[in-house]
Amino acid sequence: MSADEPQPQPQPRRPSPRGPAPDPLQTLLLVLVTVLVLGATGYLCVTHPALTAPIAAVGGVGAALATAIGIAVTDRRR
Repeated sequence: MSADEPQPQPQPRRPSPRGPAPDPLQTLLLVLVTVLVLGATGYLCVTHPALTAPIAAVGGVGAALATAIGIAVTDRRR
């Protein structure tokens, strides 16, 4: 190679299309909180049957909100 020839440039690294890996501690805490909330809700429904309908209504609204937030976060990352 002579001094006049351009040197090959290294290719820049492209980010992974999947994004960064989730933090294991954050995932563990999310699973733990989910299990505890579902367990407490089930316990309340079994011990206090009169609360079953209100808890189901709050759960339905919460599921819709969680879905909307999940879609918004996913679209924001793109």
